[in-house]
Amino acid sequence: MSTFSFDFISEVDLQEADNAINQARKEIDHRYDLRGSNCEVELKRNDKLFQIRAEGEHFVVSALEIIKNKMIKRGISVLAMDEQKVELLSGKSVRQNVKLKAGLTREDAKKITTLVKEKKMKVTAQVVDDKVRVTGKSKDDLQECIQAVQAADFGFPVQIDNLR
Repeated sequence: MSTFSFDFISEVDLQEADNAINQARKEIDHRYDLRGSNCEVELKRNDKLFQIRAEGEHFVVSALEIIKNKMIKRGISVLAMDEQKVELLSGKSVRQNVKLKAGLTREDAKKITTLVKEKKMKVTAQVVDDKVRVTGKSKDDLQECIQAVQAADFGFPVQIDNLR
């Protein structure tokens, strides 16, 4: 008898994040309420974070809202953004780093496997690297597992990969 499997992952498409940040930059440059703020947004792909710099904390907050809206339109969950504390640089200049979460941590993967075990589904879930592999004998059982995990609020985005 054959078995079916899929993986739960938590990834951010960096190209889509880059596109969203570029769109946000254009909107920030043209917004009347952000004129004179010297607001800059920079994506650091290697570190999987972006940085907002401006001449006041309220400008940083406004820019972050614009970025969040652009990310949502591009299909990136707001849960994938880990906002750091706003730092005072010099004078009125401030900076905020926002990390993009990629990959499941051990604790996050454990939350998913615990949920699957608590629901007593006819599937098995195991942690493999930075993802959770779920296997079962029936595709219906896998669909039930997918619905249960997507309905749960873990505080991080969860996607499905390698459905076989």
